[in-house]
Amino acid sequence: MALSRTLEKRSKTYGDGGTADLFGEPELPDGFHYLPDVLSPAEENAFVRQFEKLPLKPFEFHGYLANRRIYSFGRRYVFAGQEPRADPSIPDYLHPLTEIANQISGMPAEAFEQLMVTEYAPGAGIGWHRDRPTFDAIVGVSFLAPCTLRLRRNAGTDWERRFVHIDPRSAYLLVGPVRNSWQHSIAPMDVLRSSVTLRSFRPGHGSKAGGRNDYTARNRTASVRTTTSASTRPAPSGTDARRPFAARS
Repeated sequence: MALSRTLEKRSKTYGDGGTADLFGEPELPDGFHYLPDVLSPAEENAFVRQFEKLPLKPFEFHGYLANRRIYSFGRRYVFAGQEPRADPSIPDYLHPLTEIANQISGMPAEAFEQLMVTEYAPGAGIGWHRDRPTFDAIVGVSFLAPCTLRLRRNAGTDWERRFVHIDPRSAYLLVGPVRNSWQHSIAPMDVLRSSVTLRSFRPGHGSKAGGRNDYTARNRTASVRTTTSASTRPAPSGTDARRPFAARS
C-alpha cells in the first residue's frame, strides 16, 4: 500500500514539560512527537478491513483479561493470551506503518520489529503503564475515532499530568524522557477505535543485537520541523458506536 502523502517535516516536537506555551497551557514532555493526517480515509479503511481478518484475543495480564483485544507481530515477544506462531514477521500490508514510524522518529523503518494491533470496543481503554524496558521507541497510529492520551509522572506527593487529543489517522512517538520517566494511558471512549503500536528494541534485544545496526532512539533525528501541533484539550465523546470486529455474524 503506497501512502498518499509525503510525511516529512510535519511532526511537532515538544520541549520541557515544566514550561508553558504561548496560550498558557503546559507543554508536553520532552520526547513526545505528533504527526497528523498520516493516512487518508481510504487508506485507513483499507487497514481496518485487514484488521477485521485477524484472530484478535483479549489482552491478558497476570490472569486478568482486559476489555481490549490484540494481535501482535514481530520479534522476541508474544503478548499474554496469544499462542506463539511459526512466522511472527510483520506482513507486507503493515509495512507502510513502519515507514510512518521512520518519518516521525528518524529511525530506520526496519528498527520497528514489534507491532501490535489493538481493538478498543466502546468503553475500553488502557490503564497507566510504562512499556517494558526491552523496548525503546514507541509509535502509535490511531484509527476510526479520536482518543485522549494521558501522561503522568511522579512529582513527590502528587502526579504531574498532561492530556493529548489524538485524532484518527494520526501518529505519535514516545521516546526519551516521555518514554522513560512518564507513564501513559488511553482514556475509555464510547465508540469503537483501533490502533497499531510499533516498538523498536533497546540495544542487545532486537534481531540485530550487538551488531553495527543495533538501532537506538538516541540516534534519531534531533529535530523535525513543525506545521501542525497536537492539542492538549480532552478528546470529545464519540457518537458513532460502530460494532467491534468480533461482532461479525
